[in-house]
Amino acid sequence: MSKFRSADWFGTKDKMGFLYRSWMKNQGMPEDMFDGRPVIGICNTYSELTPCNAHLRDIAESVRRGVLEAGGFPVEFPIMSLGETLLKPTAMLFRNLASMDAEESIRGNPIDGVVLLTGCDKTTPSTLMGAASVDLPTLVVQGGPMLNGKFKGEDIGSGTALWKFNDKLKTGEMTYDEFAEAESCQSRSPGHCMTMGTASTMAVMVEALGMSLSGMAAIPAVDARKKRIAQLSGRRIVEMVKEDLRISKILTREAFENAIKINAAVGGSTNFVIHLTAIAGRVGIDLTIDDFDNLGSKMPLLLNLMPSGKFLMEDFYYAGGLPAIIKQIQSELHMGTITVTGQSHAENIANSGTIYNSDVIYTFDEPLIPEAGTTVLKGNLAVNGCVIKPSAATPALMQHTGRAVVFENIEDYHARVDDPDLDIDETCVMVLKTVGPVGYPGMPEVGNMPLPKKLLDKGVTDMVRISDGRMSGTAFGTVILHVSPESAIGGTLGLVQNGDMITLDVSKKLIQLEVSDEELEARRKVWVAPPAMAERGYVKMYIDTVQQADKGADLEFLVGCSGSKVTRDSH
Repeated sequence: MSKFRSADWFGTKDKMGFLYRSWMKNQGMPEDMFDGRPVIGICNTYSELTPCNAHLRDIAESVRRGVLEAGGFPVEFPIMSLGETLLKPTAMLFRNLASMDAEESIRGNPIDGVVLLTGCDKTTPSTLMGAASVDLPTLVVQGGPMLNGKFKGEDIGSGTALWKFNDKLKTGEMTYDEFAEAESCQSRSPGHCMTMGTASTMAVMVEALGMSLSGMAAIPAVDARKKRIAQLSGRRIVEMVKEDLRISKILTREAFENAIKINAAVGGSTNFVIHLTAIAGRVGIDLTIDDFDNLGSKMPLLLNLMPSGKFLMEDFYYAGGLPAIIKQIQSELHMGTITVTGQSHAENIANSGTIYNSDVIYTFDEPLIPEAGTTVLKGNLAVNGCVIKPSAATPALMQHTGRAVVFENIEDYHARVDDPDLDIDETCVMVLKTVGPVGYPGMPEVGNMPLPKKLLDKGVTDMVRISDGRMSGTAFGTVILHVSPESAIGGTLGLVQNGDMITLDVSKKLIQLEVSDEELEARRKVWVAPPAMAERGYVKMYIDTVQQADKGADLEFLVGCSGSKVTRDSH
């Protein structure tokens, strides 16, 4: 029998070996499947309730073929899937729960290596977090983006179009019939959002970390080359098991630094900060919020993709994909880091990386925007930091002082934002409280608050907005997010009152509430925490143990790696 981990289940000639093999044989598996060959888990986040992942059954079959071709034993298993567009109150609330599902499913079963099938936003970080805490050979296959949306002769992008159309509907520039027609025009093929939203950002992150085969990130879900690379991934994971190329050998400090710089170059989602930090915590890498600023904020934007630009993921693939970006910024990267291919980034792109459309992918010497990475802001309003995405913001608002208009929670916002009597103008700063990890709970994507109708009617298209929540990677605007510590646990954001002046200065990395320390202390003494949003179950456990945004919003007891060893049998 083999030296592989699965031999502890299938390789013994006793009662337990009988038990483990016999019940597997009810699926028609012949004896030689248990001859010591590598057992490869195919961790599938397929679900019809996760529309972006609804095609992953087909992708799983391609992976299965590759595993069999390479002499492996493929076993597919489901885990909790997180549909960003359907799951209430927010998929982020359950990212850590799904990571627990992935971790225990991988560790507790006779698996030597695992392929993670992912797509929608949280399914990628959750499975990668879980797999990292087990540390087996691991490879990610992303399901790929949808084809470009098409509406009235123009390309439209997932989410990005929705935010614009919603404003037009409110102002009467768009009829409801047109709005309804655009629903089908935006989402016209299998796959995840085809803007540089969080799903696409996660696909880029995975390839940047070295956790997927080179060139995978941008391939559309319906392109035959997606199934081809999935099949090749099935072959490769078998070899990774034989090489003992574990996840911890790939996810090094240098790999995380590469991912931060590449994320900046593609205009990735601000959600990248939270997810990468959480993944780093699982492998013992001390990644701080300041690392994202120090490594990424001065990086140029090379990719002209919505919401920071004009094009979409399908165009990105045809223009050269991520290898073209990596080749352009290779002087800024650790090109010698190992990837799942067993080779370095430098070796992976040796024969690729050509730019085929310079309108989509710009060069390092002549970028779309010279400095565009996610910027970390600090000040008395966010002692532990918060983030802004300059490439999606309005330049004229990057230095701004305005009067606070405060919404105490999301219900207060919905009740008052379109009230004609709301005391607000375009110079004000919209402040939304109680939408952080503890307060909401789960930190939803509500930070890009739609503007009041009366300001939209005036032609206002952007305002400074601040919250302890997140925003969709498909969204845009001068939006300050992830304020830490959050308002619900006593952060300064919870002390902001209507009429307070707030200063934003991105060039100085400053977010400041213009209120004296003495006044803030007086407010803090009478501040009352909002009531807990759950009294039992997983949500209570989440509220009690979730870290703040600057730490990655993982659960405190999940940080770290427990390894793959299981010493006791089941019977």
